[in-house]
Amino acid sequence: MSSGGRFNFDDGGSYCGGWEDGKAHGHGICTGPKGQGEYAGSWSHGFEVLGVYTWPSGNTYQGTWAQGKRHGIGVESKGKWVYRGEWTHGFKGRYGVRECTGNGARYEGTWSNGLQDGYGTETYSDGAHHVALLDPPARGGCETRSPALPCVAAQVRSLKFSRRQNEILLVERKAFFQAGTLESA
Repeated sequence: MSSGGRFNFDDGGSYCGGWEDGKAHGHGICTGPKGQGEYAGSWSHGFEVLGVYTWPSGNTYQGTWAQGKRHGIGVESKGKWVYRGEWTHGFKGRYGVRECTGNGARYEGTWSNGLQDGYGTETYSDGAHHVALLDPPARGGCETRSPALPCVAAQVRSLKFSRRQNEILLVERKAFFQAGTLESA
């Protein structure tokens, strides 16, 4: 049986919303002690499911949760940086885009345990690109850099990787440069 109401925790935090079997369930808002953050959204048997968490700093996470951790798809806004993508057990995971709202710098690619890891493209505030397979040095990561000088704007057309026993092969790469007829393949 579901019910609703307000509960004030001993530490000063509170929960206002739906209840089932003595646990937050349905929709509700939980605030931490002395304004130490707030979660507003859906609950299932005491755990966050889908909603927005706001930290005292103003940073936010909007998305899905599992067992009290960010998990699934979500958007984190932290200062000038916004991450949109997948989360795994509280960490940025699998695939996502992190970009600066102020200058256009961004990383789009794969993540593991909250870190950029695997295939990805970094775009710097000056427009330069860094396309790479981010891999531990012992495994021989490959990368392609393309500077954004006023007279040379490079565009990576296709970058494909194939793995075989810690060996990384660059299968196809083409970059075209605006300056002159310089072409590399």
